[in-house]
Amino acid sequence: MTITPLKTAKPEAERAEDDAKVRATVESTLTDIEARGDAAVSELSQKFDGVTRPDYRLSPSEIEAAINNVSTRDMEDIRFAQAQIRRFAEGQRASMTDIEVETMPGVVLGHRNIPVQSVGCYVPGGKFPMVASAHMSVLTANVAGVPRIIAAPPPQKGAPHPAIVAAMHMGGAHEIYLLGGIQAVGAMAIGTESIDPVHMLVGPGNAFVAEAKRQLFGRVGIDLFAGPTETMVIADDTVDAELCATDLLGQAEHGYNSPAALITNSRKLAEDTLAEIDRLLAILPTAETAATSWRDYGEVILCDTHEEMLQVANDMAYEHVQVMTDRDDWYLEQMHSYGALFLGARTNVANGDKVIGTNHTLPTKKAGRYTGGLWVGKFLKTHSYQRITTDAAAAEIGAYGSRLCMLEGFVGHAEQCNIRVRRYGGRNVPYGVAAE
Repeated sequence: MTITPLKTAKPEAERAEDDAKVRATVESTLTDIEARGDAAVSELSQKFDGVTRPDYRLSPSEIEAAINNVSTRDMEDIRFAQAQIRRFAEGQRASMTDIEVETMPGVVLGHRNIPVQSVGCYVPGGKFPMVASAHMSVLTANVAGVPRIIAAPPPQKGAPHPAIVAAMHMGGAHEIYLLGGIQAVGAMAIGTESIDPVHMLVGPGNAFVAEAKRQLFGRVGIDLFAGPTETMVIADDTVDAELCATDLLGQAEHGYNSPAALITNSRKLAEDTLAEIDRLLAILPTAETAATSWRDYGEVILCDTHEEMLQVANDMAYEHVQVMTDRDDWYLEQMHSYGALFLGARTNVANGDKVIGTNHTLPTKKAGRYTGGLWVGKFLKTHSYQRITTDAAAAEIGAYGSRLCMLEGFVGHAEQCNIRVRRYGGRNVPYGVAAE
């Protein structure tokens, strides 16, 4: 087996040091929001966004004014994207059915899929206004039937980004707050005098937002632990360097710490892609960001076989995995740890990010080993219920339950079963003795 790194990324120890600084800042900020509520949120909004308002919730007239500032073409594009995302989410929701099963005569078991009752959706809007994130979070929660959906877009030059507000409103947001960063997710999760807390937080964000969600997990549910955008290209000699380099840099422009990796069994493709990346960075308008990401977090890994490429890809468990080979379906069948797959040269991650219909909020930092991304099911809780409808079933299940409780030493548990055996089975079972 030969797996050869042709380009390596920043050491893990240096990344951990950066994470520790973010962790400390977030912890103190959330403590301040919990202690001082609206006052803390207002100070943070003024400090980081230059915005102070008596009420951070956008009024109906402000929402209408924002929508009126979106061009006709942009509104048409937003409607198209939301239609795609809604269709897929509705298909996913239809796949999740309530069930009821009679496992033996008189014993009825079932489950119901119940929406989370309130969700806070964060939509990034710093360097790039992430209009698509409003579709992915707000609209998907709406399809799931969440009765209270609140959303927070960061201000841009003191005002809400019109297209983000339009997407939130069209997606079904009930409340929209002009807040960004830690103060947005903190206020939504902890609550303040003017903002009722939610049960769940969703949506991507920068390192501070991601860390805030991590620290708030438990107090509220979250969609997933999200880090910087990751993209992986798995390619063989059926494609060219221009395609590979474009797909790598297209995601590296997200931020200064967005990992991008090429895994290939073609040395020529690997070397050509490295050269093509240098060429594209000379003309890419977002080259400052993409070049830093590529320098510090870019990787090129040369393998001998597709089996080795598969092993490396599953071990790295990246968020976006673009597969362009002579056996794309084989990778679909064999890949088990990733955020989302993009199969074939016609497909690309940007379409998945913006319009194709699947959700773009995906697991990073190897979380794809144990979770998928945001989808309609994340907003639903599957709750079980039980019902015994006959005396005979109550006595029979009770006897089994009694003995199994006594096996573990739970006498009080056993008596819950025994009293049913006595009442519905007509058998005298002494207290503290297993039913026979």
